[in-house]
Amino acid sequence: MDYDVAIVGYGPTGMALAALLGQLGRKVIVLERYTGLYNLPRAAAFDDETMRTFQSLGVAEAMLPGTNIQKGYVWVNGQHEVLLDIEYDNPGRCGWPAQYMMYQPHLEEVMDRKVRGLPSVTVQQGAKVVGIVQADAGVTLTARAEDGSESQVTARWLVGCDGGNGYVRDHLDGALDDYGFFENWLVCDFQMRHAVPGLPSFQQVCNPEQPISIVNIGPNHHRFSFRLEAGADRDALVKPGTVWPRVAAYFGPDDAELIRVANYTFRSCVVDHWRKGRVLLAGDAAHQMPPFLAQGMVSGIRDARNLAWKLDMVLSGTPDTLLDTYQPEREPHVRFIIEKAVELGKVQTMRDPEAAKARDARMIAARKAYQKPDKLRYPALKGGLIANDGSLFPQGVVSSHTRTALFDDITGSDWLIVAKGAEALAELTDADRADWAAIGGTQAVFGLSSMVGAGDISDTGGIYTRWFDETGALAAIIRPDSHIYGTATSASALRALLNTLLAALGRR
Repeated sequence: MDYDVAIVGYGPTGMALAALLGQLGRKVIVLERYTGLYNLPRAAAFDDETMRTFQSLGVAEAMLPGTNIQKGYVWVNGQHEVLLDIEYDNPGRCGWPAQYMMYQPHLEEVMDRKVRGLPSVTVQQGAKVVGIVQADAGVTLTARAEDGSESQVTARWLVGCDGGNGYVRDHLDGALDDYGFFENWLVCDFQMRHAVPGLPSFQQVCNPEQPISIVNIGPNHHRFSFRLEAGADRDALVKPGTVWPRVAAYFGPDDAELIRVANYTFRSCVVDHWRKGRVLLAGDAAHQMPPFLAQGMVSGIRDARNLAWKLDMVLSGTPDTLLDTYQPEREPHVRFIIEKAVELGKVQTMRDPEAAKARDARMIAARKAYQKPDKLRYPALKGGLIANDGSLFPQGVVSSHTRTALFDDITGSDWLIVAKGAEALAELTDADRADWAAIGGTQAVFGLSSMVGAGDISDTGGIYTRWFDETGALAAIIRPDSHIYGTATSASALRALLNTLLAALGRR
């Protein structure tokens, strides 16, 4: 095999997967049909979990110049009365602000530099995949260059990150489960010449006559999206002369430059199988979702984080049945997001005036009664390689004997046992410890017991004292993607939990 993993598609999902695998030392090739980066914004936001992935790649700080921390999200009706005012946590569970608005070309430039700086990763742009042949030992791909010449590469595994209309999804020949919720929107992106007083930062205008989404997409850029009727003349609508009247109530050509106009029809669908032999799907190739929760790109990066360490372990000799845990873990999470986004989208873009009046009255009454909106909490992973928890392990500030930093920067991002005092590890045998070390496992012991300071790290930010108290756990096993494999309430339970994991990974 020429490569350990071939990746088709060099958008955010493919970039994240290439970076994560390359950082693990795996030999990777990325095949992308376009000759350069797309260089126009599409996605608008990412969350603290995504920033935690960027943190693991060492690029979190490099992302910041292209982002704004978003404090909240406001819905207004056609009369600009506030219907809903959502506050985002800062910090979120993963130790970073819960919502970042971003300029996607900046994100991709940062990721591109990261990927190209990894010696084991090759990026081949201008290479359109036109053939995939699987064999027992690997996959052979045929790529066609712009001049028509063709070349072949072989890899042990192939991941299609080439979107909903990509070649790899067709190769898998999967059936689509379509939720039937799709709408046509006119997306207009502007580069601001200067600050415009009163310009909404993140607002949904729930006007039945014309639903509008107003979003800042990082510093100096703004997006206005207008919901269109099915029979709208797309060619006429994308002309700049028709765009400026739509935004005239907010700013004009002296305030901003129109840099992109596009008709965008979102989909809400999931492919029925994400793996066929040595070929897998990730990101939009596996699932597409409405934009109302800003989770499309984020979900693809979650796929990459879930897949990268599993591919790495399989390449190191773990049975490839480990890859069969990928879809069972990720698909319910994706479906939850799609279904919530569909629900929100139908409320936001309600076109019936009488139904919209009833919605407005209900939501305004809730605000007058000081009813705060519920914060959306994404579900824990279930099934797959999860024993009894599946939630994200929180990240806060901790201190070792040498420095103070965020938890992952102190402990690393591999298999980890987190313990409330050294007594939690007392029943692990030498064989247990050896097998744990063989999969890259380490341990982090907090000084939270009666012996003050009797640990490797201390809970400087107070996050973990609360977590241990709330869960009643004495210890937990954390996966390389920061999800909790399982918790244990005693030393013997920890040993049993560890042995269950090692058996699942073929180590028992």
